[in-house]
Amino acid sequence: MFTRIFTTRLKCIVRDRYTLFWTLLFPIILATLFHFAFANLDKDWVFSKVNIAVVNNTEFQKDTTFQTSLDAVSGKDKTSKQQVLFNITYCDKDKADTLLLDSKIDGYINYDGEPKLVVKDSDFNQSIIKSYLDEYKQTKDSIMTIIKNNPSSAATIMNDLSHDTTYLTEVSMNKSKPNETLNYFYALIGMACLYGGFLGLKEVVAIQANQSPQGARVNLAPVNKLKVFLSSICAATLVQTLCAFVLILYLSFVLSIDFGTKIPFILLAIVVSSLTGVSFGAFIAAVLKAGENVKTAVIITLTMVMSFLSGLMIVEIKYVVQKFAPVVAFLNPANIITDTFYSLYYFDTTTRFFNDIFILLGFSAVFYLGLYLVMRRQRYESI
Repeated sequence: MFTRIFTTRLKCIVRDRYTLFWTLLFPIILATLFHFAFANLDKDWVFSKVNIAVVNNTEFQKDTTFQTSLDAVSGKDKTSKQQVLFNITYCDKDKADTLLLDSKIDGYINYDGEPKLVVKDSDFNQSIIKSYLDEYKQTKDSIMTIIKNNPSSAATIMNDLSHDTTYLTEVSMNKSKPNETLNYFYALIGMACLYGGFLGLKEVVAIQANQSPQGARVNLAPVNKLKVFLSSICAATLVQTLCAFVLILYLSFVLSIDFGTKIPFILLAIVVSSLTGVSFGAFIAAVLKAGENVKTAVIITLTMVMSFLSGLMIVEIKYVVQKFAPVVAFLNPANIITDTFYSLYYFDTTTRFFNDIFILLGFSAVFYLGLYLVMRRQRYESI
């Protein structure tokens, strides 16, 4: 009996084009749009050297320290390890003013007792020049103060300045490359799995006598309604799992979205996430005493709100919610599904992954328990 009902419901679900569109085709279409929209978002930002001029007057020629510093940040000093920031043109003040007015440089340095910056606009490149001059002045003042108070330290200070020392080491938590766009696609998977709620809704409506003619026939049939529902919900979960699996394959092999190398865990995440999505829709369908269209609208609304909070539209929202409302993040199935795939990609250990899996299983258990308590009390005066 189980196999027969399971097979029959499987055929019915596959033939429901409307539901399959939302559970399979719509996520794929949205993923494709995401791919084109975020095509260049994760590419490395290339820094372009800032074009500046330096007024080559008498006072500037006397300050050999400042000249050495400029050589280091312009690449003229090949022994320096400092980042090359500037393309420098040495000229007189009139020429510098002309270059600035013609927007051929972003600013120029006029040495008048000390380096002074002259700009026409205030933008990113001008901020770089100003930051460099501020750092130079602060460093110079600090050195002069130290030498004034302790003249014997001059040799040590000059030796330290000639050797760049790095005290911080960048260490990656794993071998995965950071990618700003991945969370959008992980959140999309969460939305797609929760759209499995449409399948769960259909199976509940199919056994409710006051919701569909099919439900009336099921309630009149000499068969246990729980057995019918279990067969139907297993068919719905299988279809949703296959839809999620197809979405993962499309993201991975067509759009080249990286899910890491932990294939068994990815498959487990797909199954559990699909189970959560179907149980979510079934629970909503059982609790709400309204028509199928109203229940569908509620599922769509709740799914989109939860997907928004998990970072589907604005990725920063996920971290804002996590920081200021962690309870909301914990109670959001879409966020947990997103975090499941996130943890597989970014962490070498599976502790966080299995925590998410157990939370999703907990959601499913709560949804099905609530569904059972509601459905077992439903009686119909007439069919």
